[in-house]
Parts: sequence; C-alpha cells; structure tokens
Amino acid sequence: MTQGRPLLNRSLAEFGTTIFAEMSALAARTGAINLGQGFPDTDGPEEIREVAARAVLSGLGNQYPPGPGIPELRSAVAAHQARFYGLEYDPDAEVLVTTGATEAVAATLLALLEPGDEVVALEPYYDSYAACIAMAGGVRVPVTLRPQEGAYRLDLDELRAAVTPRTRLILLNTPHNPTGTVLTREELSAIAELACERDLLVVTDEVYEHLVFEGEHIPVASFPGMRERTVTISSAGKTFSLTGWKIGWITASPDLVTAVRSAKQFLTYVSGGPLQYAVAEALRLPDGYFAGLREDLRAKRDLLSAGLAEAGFEVYEPAGTYFVTTDIRPLGEGGDGFAFCRSLPERCGVVAVPNAVFYDHREQGAPFVRFAFCKRQEVLEEAVSRLKRLAV
Repeated sequence: MTQGRPLLNRSLAEFGTTIFAEMSALAARTGAINLGQGFPDTDGPEEIREVAARAVLSGLGNQYPPGPGIPELRSAVAAHQARFYGLEYDPDAEVLVTTGATEAVAATLLALLEPGDEVVALEPYYDSYAACIAMAGGVRVPVTLRPQEGAYRLDLDELRAAVTPRTRLILLNTPHNPTGTVLTREELSAIAELACERDLLVVTDEVYEHLVFEGEHIPVASFPGMRERTVTISSAGKTFSLTGWKIGWITASPDLVTAVRSAKQFLTYVSGGPLQYAVAEALRLPDGYFAGLREDLRAKRDLLSAGLAEAGFEVYEPAGTYFVTTDIRPLGEGGDGFAFCRSLPERCGVVAVPNAVFYDHREQGAPFVRFAFCKRQEVLEEAVSRLKRLAV
C-alpha cells in the first residue's frame, strides 16, 4: 500500500496471475503432461526457421524495423488475404504488424474505445479480452455460447438483445477459443447485418483461421458493408507453430489502421525484426503446408477426443482450433472445474484448464474443462492412457 491506495490500477484489480501460468507451474512441479496451455511441443517449419536465422546473421531486422512492419511482411499479409479469402488490402495503408495477436487486440481496443463504451463479446472468451477491455475503460457485455447437441452454439437473438445505444463494437473470435466453435456463414451474415444496422465496429480475432476441421473459416470482413468497419486480427503463432515469435497483424481500412497504429506505437512500437522476414516467407508456403497442418491436427483432435470420451468425459468435439472442451459431471466429479484441474496432475499426471476462467458468468462454465491437442502423438497417447485412470 502507498498513500492508502492499492498499487494495482483498479481497472485491473480483478485480474491476477493467469490460469495458464498457474497450471503450467503445476505441470512443472508435478511432472504432469501439460495439456493446459495452448502451445505446440514441436517447432514450426525448418525452412522458415532458417530464414529467421539467416536474417539475424546477415543483419536484416536487427535494428528497429519500420513502425508498421517490414514491407515484405505487409505485402505477404495482403497477398494471404487475397489468396485465401479474395479480400484485397493495400499493404502500405491497410496492414499493420503487431507483437502477436494479443497486442493487436490491446492496441485496437485502446484506440477505438472511450470510457464507458460497451463491447459485446462471445463468452467464454480468451482471458486477455477482458483485461484489454478494462484497460481501455470499456464495459464488457458477454453473450454466452452454450452447449447444444455436442457443440457450442450462438443465440443470435441474445446477441441482438445485448446491443444497446452504448455499444461501440462486437469482439469476435472464430474459430473460437476455448469452445472450438466455427461461426457459420449464416451466423456471420446475421452479425454483419446487425453491425451495419446499428453502426457498430467489429474486431475479429482469427488466429485459428487455418485450423478448421468442419465447416469453413469466413472472415466477417468479406460480408457486404463490413470491410470498412472491421479490424481483422491474426498471427503466425498458431498457423506455423511459432508461438514464441509473437508476430501478428491487423488488416483494416486506412482510417482504422491509422487509429490502431496510434495506440500500438506506444506499446511496443516495433518488435521481431528478423522474424518478420521469416513470417513473410511462411505466409507464401504452398497450399499443401496448410492442408497438412489441418489434417495432422484433425487426427490429434480425434485421438484425444476419443480418449477423453473413453475416460468418462462428455466431449464437445471442436470444429476448429486445437482445444477440446469437456464436461466433468459424467465422471461424478460434481461441477467444480477448478478443483478438478488442480487435483488432476496428482491423480493422473495430466494438466488441463478450467473453462470458468473464460466466463464473466462463472457458473456457466463451472463444470467444463479444456484440453489442448497441439502436442506430439506419443504425448497425447500417454495422456489418454493416464486419463483412463478416471474411469476405474
């Protein structure tokens, strides 16, 4: 305490150490298999890592790169959006490189929100969303995705009812972490119509865009009237198994990019210069790379999902991402996901994450637990073997 005041800004008082840090520390302490935090246990393509190494050794990007990102990466991002989605962006005016998607979300919300502005977000949501809204002085308004017939679904009527005259923007994440939901064309079309009707901005986190197993990923910016009101966010971490590089980007209209850059320049300004050259090459990899990644993860999803079901969990098989959400109640565990996850390493030697941390309405997520399957097959097989102890 100083001068009778708490040290931490009150807007962040509800946010302590993240659940990922807690559960990863628990995994390290117990030697458990960590299926909690979503990072791969293998590195990305060797040829892309070699580009980064050569860039460092040759002096490319070792000093400050341009504030918006190196031209090569901005051009590669624009080419990626055109190649996969038919969206044309000017690499000089409509692309901004960020320190991962997390900074992109933070800079966007800091730039676009005034204190008291409401942000409608799909609950459960990645924990940084809530913190970023708070830092920007916004008010989060959750719309809950609920389990239905083996998957999580969005209630469009509930979404529409959540929008008020104070709503500034809708924050989307599709494919969705932690539920694995991939919003359908019909759902996205309805969201686009709502945004246009109520003159709302849309911020969409699409970092799992290439990890779709059922359905298809459709950027909301591709719908009529949405390009000029949408900030699209993605990154290299998930697509190329290079989460430590923290290279992300936004694509948006010039006015939106200018606004976000105004906030971003006072966060990190720039980062990852040599890595930006490598990510530019990665985005140009042939279609076979993206298809191979998807099929590899599909097989791992199926392996872990089957093992969890055999262990007694109710499994909500994801249509995208690399997470499986489960309900622990069929195991006779009650509905306390926190207690279950904290005891699981000692019981089975496996770490998972309680979904309740991703909810404002904690009771909605209490019985649900998330497992990551972005691990080597032999690791997943061992985890499945250990989890079978719960069924005994």
